[in-house]
Amino acid sequence: MNSIFLLIGSSLLVALTFPGGFLWAVRSGQYEDDYMPSVRRLLEEEEPEQVRAPRTA
Repeated sequence: MNSIFLLIGSSLLVALTFPGGFLWAVRSGQYEDDYMPSVRRLLEEEEPEQVRAPRTA
């Protein structure tokens, strides 16, 4: 019977930790810009490739 109380208590602790972490992340600005990182690579200017001299053996 004691093990059931221990498991219930630990599961409640874990269950409350995840929403707490999520709320902390939202309030600290982790989800501010969710659009730009996905298209940043598409908007970057590509640098021209440098032409290299052929290697001789």
